[in-house]
Amino acid sequence: MKYIADTTEFHIDEPTIVTLGKFDGRHRGHQKLLLTMKDLKKKLGYATAIFTFSTAPSFGAEKGPQTVITTNLERRDNMEKMGIDYLVEYPFTDATRCMAPKTFVRDILSGRMHARAIVVGPDCSFGYKGEGNAALLEQLADIYGYDLCVIEKEKDHERDISSTYIREELDKGNVAKANLLLGQPYAIHGEVVHGNHIGGPRLGFPTANIIPPAAKRLPKFGVYVSRVLAEGTYYRGVTNIGRKPTIKGENPVGVETYLFDLDKDIYGKWIEVQLLEFDRGEQKFNSLEELKHRIEKDKEFAAEYFLAHPEVYLGPVKR
Repeated sequence: MKYIADTTEFHIDEPTIVTLGKFDGRHRGHQKLLLTMKDLKKKLGYATAIFTFSTAPSFGAEKGPQTVITTNLERRDNMEKMGIDYLVEYPFTDATRCMAPKTFVRDILSGRMHARAIVVGPDCSFGYKGEGNAALLEQLADIYGYDLCVIEKEKDHERDISSTYIREELDKGNVAKANLLLGQPYAIHGEVVHGNHIGGPRLGFPTANIIPPAAKRLPKFGVYVSRVLAEGTYYRGVTNIGRKPTIKGENPVGVETYLFDLDKDIYGKWIEVQLLEFDRGEQKFNSLEELKHRIEKDKEFAAEYFLAHPEVYLGPVKR
């Protein structure tokens, strides 16, 4: 995949099938757009391209930064897995914010992206104040020589599947429902860093620690059953998300995972923690011994989950 980021000076030379949006979470609605693009690629022979922003437009607004289900790095990884040919993360500058919708279509989609087909949802928006929409794209299609494909929203019963809906479920700790909406497990990617060295030496449970970026939308603090991708293999896990209130001192928000079947050093390695089921909320225990006893129960809960869900693949990544 060709990754183009943080520059307004680019040009894709070959004809493309383009879609645009934040793609926060790459949920089932997004996947519907992406699969349509891949089908069109088979028919038309054009490359697939995604236009998004390096920083979401809501950042810097009066409400403050909006957290994201999928960080830029995670989004890039997701699109590479989907087999997308180009991912453009355009800088959201003042000039971009004030760009007229027609100018955006002419200069960016038709010009720099070389769009010969555009795939969007019925509620797509772009340009100044989001005033550009699917109707405008249809109006300009003949002028700029592209075909337009408008895909109906994917629904969960009567409600549109959206990033907002998924955030609501994550806030409840309902990762099973969030995963259903995503069409894949909610995941946290990161480099394994050294923690406070309590898990292994004092509790007997060596763990892998990730410090997620501040922009990452985390679920309700607590303990989850997880599946962890480390060095090309999926492992069973139990993951704690939160501030470790039992441990004295100021602890940053972290993602700490016990891996059942891993017995090698992965410090400094990049892993992907996929949350599968909620176990319990974050708790403060009176002693490390009490915490250790609770972790044993968490491990039992996770082991029972994997026994009951043999469809969850474990082992080397299938190529």
